[in-house]
Amino acid sequence: MVEVSTSILNVNPEESIKTFYDLEVAHTDYFHIDVMDGIFVQNDTESIMEKYAEYLKHITTIPLDVHLMVQNIKEKIDKFLIYNPRTITFQIEATKSKEEVLDLIKYIKENNCKVGIAIKPDTKVEEVYKYLPLVHQILIMTVEPGEGGQKLIEFTIEKIRSVKEFIQDNDIDIDIEVDGGINIENIKILKEAGANIIVAGTCIINSDDYKETIQQLKN
Repeated sequence: MVEVSTSILNVNPEESIKTFYDLEVAHTDYFHIDVMDGIFVQNDTESIMEKYAEYLKHITTIPLDVHLMVQNIKEKIDKFLIYNPRTITFQIEATKSKEEVLDLIKYIKENNCKVGIAIKPDTKVEEVYKYLPLVHQILIMTVEPGEGGQKLIEFTIEKIRSVKEFIQDNDIDIDIEVDGGINIENIKILKEAGANIIVAGTCIINSDDYKETIQQLKN
């Protein structure tokens, strides 16, 4: 069974508190916080994600799964650490050097938070292999980061398989999270490829029954 991290990117602000409550009742495992700065990706969601994270900090014990799609990673880490997230994941493409990556990993860990590294569809998985023993999860983007509701890019499934094989061969204890275009129809192949945490937004938020949809995704 996989765990489900529900993306709240497309939640209606006017119904957000009720939606968060309904998702908790539906047994989502995590709330996925998509932080975009309008620079690394076109959309800017920073303010609304801060608002939602603040709400969630006070109304639920379900962990926050923060995904930073931003240029200034360190600054955003500091902004979201105050919400006590389970995990903060940053995009490898936004870093400039191996030293910066290592410093960010160390900094997040020092603040009692799990750390993840994310890669875009076109980024070779081999670029992050050296960091996998140091982090808690790798997030493989199955769409281009920046917008919800996209269709899953088929070739990213092979990247999941490659990462799974690498962590098994090297006995690394790490989660494989996948994000983008995930639904009831394609979840099985993602699980079989090796994903154990899936991020779903539109598929859940637009459904008539959150609990049933989340259960279908898990099973």
